[in-house]
Amino acid sequence: MTESRTEIWIADDDRGVRFVLAEALRDAGLPVREFGDAEEVRAALRTSSPALLLTDVRMPGEGGLALVAALKADGVGPVIVMSAFTDVATTAAAYRAGAVDYLAKPFDLDQAVAAVQRALADVPVASTPVTTTAPAHALLGESPAMREVFRLIGRVAASDLNVLITGETGTGKELVARALHEESARRDKPFVALNTAAIPSELLESELFGHEAGAFTGATRRHAGRFEQAEGGTLFLDEIGDMPLALQTRLLRVLAGGEFYRVGGRELIRGNVRIVAATHQDLDARVASGQFRADLKHRLDVVRIELPPLSQRRSDIPVLAQHFLASAAQELRLPPKRFSKAALKAIAQRDFPGNVRELENLCRRLAVIAPGNEILPSDLGSSPTTGTAGGWTDGLRVWASQALADGEIDIHTRAREALDHTLLQVALEAHEGHRQHAAAALGVGRNTLTRKLGASRSRRPSKS
Repeated sequence: MTESRTEIWIADDDRGVRFVLAEALRDAGLPVREFGDAEEVRAALRTSSPALLLTDVRMPGEGGLALVAALKADGVGPVIVMSAFTDVATTAAAYRAGAVDYLAKPFDLDQAVAAVQRALADVPVASTPVTTTAPAHALLGESPAMREVFRLIGRVAASDLNVLITGETGTGKELVARALHEESARRDKPFVALNTAAIPSELLESELFGHEAGAFTGATRRHAGRFEQAEGGTLFLDEIGDMPLALQTRLLRVLAGGEFYRVGGRELIRGNVRIVAATHQDLDARVASGQFRADLKHRLDVVRIELPPLSQRRSDIPVLAQHFLASAAQELRLPPKRFSKAALKAIAQRDFPGNVRELENLCRRLAVIAPGNEILPSDLGSSPTTGTAGGWTDGLRVWASQALADGEIDIHTRAREALDHTLLQVALEAHEGHRQHAAAALGVGRNTLTRKLGASRSRRPSKS
């Protein structure tokens, strides 16, 4: 083979992608050569090799991941993978095959050029061969925020680095932990999860490290703790921010030395476990307040993956909702149902303070109680009041969506009338009919309240 490591090679069956990417790289002063599939790349490799290859994942004939693995085996690289399919399995498989970076389509051209320049400057890191099968993951999403999460999972899964997952309750932190395990070399070993906030503090030490018979009242036999159960695999410690300080100290010793004793035991046990921790709390703030050890945080927070709340990835809500609805019907052995367009639009506008978990619960409920095969906005009901205006505005959104879908007119006037009437009645009931107090509570004048109340009554139909 004649070596000519100067060109950047682009392999993609989409001519438009090749053109715009090639022009951007040429504008940056880099020579470029274009290929329509993997077969053309292999033919060119007989006489030359690239300084760097950018390849799509899915192309006619041989796929991009197989090409990456082959080039890695031959010492050709670095390689950057491009794909519109940014799920966890594809991203992780790309890194296992030997890719040094992953570009999710559609990508920003400046970012793509920067990724190429960064890869050319760095020394490629050796990685394990690609596997032919990849597990299916429950993590779903196409939003930029979730694409970045998938990219991080793919990059760090194959390492043994400790990972800290942060995010609000219900965002799917355990799903990320499982994906990290399933995409690692430990996938054939146990994945053990423990919610440290759900175990009483006096029992947590035994749950983590196990105990010997007679170690305390009720300990009638030896018990293997979660560290022993996870040997060779991954231990997921959820809500680590709630762990008592005394146990934080012992956990730190285990992370530092890899050794521990069972409660009441004298046998030193050496463990080989990867730690993935998660919390919805601000660990930096807890460290500052003395509630969490700084040295333990540094041990756990080697790599951080921050999960966005559902409010920051609204474009994923329809995809998630349809997935959860189909899964619930299959699991509960119910007839399949579907969302109407108006219902999907309404559900995407709702606030989900419980995040993905709340959305999943809603879809499971709809799979059971929605009367028809097609779910309408009226089936969604109103969301629970959360202490903010979001509770009642969600119901308003559902009503407005249904009214618009039904072709109704003058809904603004009707909505204002209903709002005025409801507020007036509730305020009067709260102040036992005292109009001046009710008006003060609403922030309007007494005359305004009287006028609105009279108008509201005049529009109500008389009883026959």
